[in-house]
Amino acid sequence: MKINGFNIAGVLFLFLLAGCGTVGKNFDSSQVSSIQNNVTSQTEILDKFGPPYKEGMENGKVMWTYQFDQWNALSQTKSKDMVILFDENNIVRAYRYTTSEPE
Repeated sequence: MKINGFNIAGVLFLFLLAGCGTVGKNFDSSQVSSIQNNVTSQTEILDKFGPPYKEGMENGKVMWTYQFDQWNALSQTKSKDMVILFDENNIVRAYRYTTSEPE
């Protein structure tokens, strides 16, 4: 069987595509520093970051998760994750932000 350059290039391209992926939705991490525990409301979070990637409950409190993970075959993984816990009045009780990107 004879293989030409176009077939090899096509196969390599498919391997590169298969090695790429994204999880979640990108969000504006420059706004994270504006979040204040016991001050910032759920509405303000929604305005700044949009709808969360996941919603859940922890000890009866609403918890929102913002997540963005991106990788490809040629570079390192990039990730940003933020978890926000709200009190019964829909005010931020606590939050955690982690990233693999340099600050």
